[in-house]
Amino acid sequence: MSKKNVEDYLTEGIYGTRLPKQEERDYFLGTLRERIVLALTIGQIMTDKGLDYLEETMKNHRKATLLFNGKIASRFLKAEKELANKYSIPYTVITNEHVETDIGAVLTYDYAIDKEQIFLELDNNQTNQQNTKDHHKQSVVTKLKNFFQ
Repeated sequence: MSKKNVEDYLTEGIYGTRLPKQEERDYFLGTLRERIVLALTIGQIMTDKGLDYLEETMKNHRKATLLFNGKIASRFLKAEKELANKYSIPYTVITNEHVETDIGAVLTYDYAIDKEQIFLELDNNQTNQQNTKDHHKQSVVTKLKNFFQ
C-alpha cells in the first residue's frame, strides 16, 4: 500500500473518501448492483408500468429499502410511496445533480443478495403492443408530413 501524499488528503477533504465501484453506485442511486432486488427505469416509474410487480416484490422483501431518483417529480412517485407505506418499507429520495442515470427506483438491501435478474422486463405481448402503438404514431406523423409537402 502506498503512502498518501498531500494531494490525496486534499482530494479526500474536497470530495470525500473514494468508495469502491463509485460509477456503479452513481448509476444505481447510491447502492451496488449485488444488493438490488428490483430496479425500475424512470419511464417505468412515470407510467406506473410494473407497479403490480413492485408490489409483489415488496411483499416478499419487507426488510428492503426503496430508493427513488430525486429528478422524478413527486406526483409520479405517489403510488410507489403508498405501496412502501402499505408494506412498511422505508424509502429515500436520492438527488445527485452531478450524475445522469435512467434508473427511477431501486428496491435494495444493505447486504449482497446477488439476484441475477433485477430489471423489469415487459413480456412479449406488452412489447408488441407498445411497438404497434409506436409504429401507428410514426405512420400518422409520416402521413401528416406527406400531406403538407
